[in-house]
Amino acid sequence: MNSFTATLARNDQLAAEVAAHPELFRILTGERPTGALHLGHYFGTIAERVRLHRHGVDTFVILADYQVITDRDGIGQVRDHVHNAVLDYVAAGIDPEQATIFTHSAVPALNQLMLPFLSLVTEAELHRNPTVKAEAAASGRALSGLLLTYPVHQAADILSAGANLVPVGKDNLPHIELARVIARRFNDRYGEVFPEPRALLTTAPEVPGLDGRKMSKSYGNAIGLSMTADETAALIRRAPTDSQRHITFDPQQRPGVSALLTTAALTTGRDEHDIAAEIGDGGASALKRFTTDAVNERFAEHRRIRGELALDADFASRVLREGNRRVNEIAEHTLEQVRYAMGTVY
Repeated sequence: MNSFTATLARNDQLAAEVAAHPELFRILTGERPTGALHLGHYFGTIAERVRLHRHGVDTFVILADYQVITDRDGIGQVRDHVHNAVLDYVAAGIDPEQATIFTHSAVPALNQLMLPFLSLVTEAELHRNPTVKAEAAASGRALSGLLLTYPVHQAADILSAGANLVPVGKDNLPHIELARVIARRFNDRYGEVFPEPRALLTTAPEVPGLDGRKMSKSYGNAIGLSMTADETAALIRRAPTDSQRHITFDPQQRPGVSALLTTAALTTGRDEHDIAAEIGDGGASALKRFTTDAVNERFAEHRRIRGELALDADFASRVLREGNRRVNEIAEHTLEQVRYAMGTVY
């Protein structure tokens, strides 16, 4: 049984445990702050972490700013990206009084764990990681040491915070498996310190960009959570479709039309085929109006709250200062346990 099949077999039981006893779990999840958050982020990860958070699971959200440079030369406007992400998290429903939102670079103890963790994995294991291979191929550049050790950074994120649950999609399972391997090897070598985190498989939908490709800021096909209603309408009006007037859902043959239908379906909770049948011969203009209205209605409250939060120029900084304080206490305690286990307390 491969890793995915085994995880899938255990997933229903784990989900039931979380539902029955959310107080027993701590999740760690987050993003690399490479740009504005968009609908792909929302439906792919944010909505699920909000659900778990509201259910009572102790929630840690990391903005992995150091990891921005795993596959690029510069860190860009990372401060703005981090602050804007905080606004979107809180507007989406993450309560900073109950959850911990923090930045990777502000937690020295987390990064100190990298050294002992790197001693627990082999070069071959790092090269085998699917994400490392895929991102190295996509970057078209030499494999950096930071990209090669990216999965170990993620293990340090998870284990330093004492997280025992990580909500992930299928593609990220190898990262969680490596974190489990590192925890197990450390415990076997030095003594019991780390819980082995478990992966909670999410059923995040595939969110296409407006051109049918993967939604990405770099493609210019993403609807940002921070966009205004007018900006959303303008972007959707420019979305490519085709010359056929009758609307059908066919991602292979009609990627642009189908991407709009999927966006409308996600934001209304309806089925793409039902929406297509409703629009029928209305053509692309009717589909674009429907999709625009669906997105703007679905995110009107998010954008209202976000706008109010943004009026306080120090809001995001306050959230991060408190989150960084909380996580530093936990990570320092974790590092102290590691030092005692390794015998490096003098």
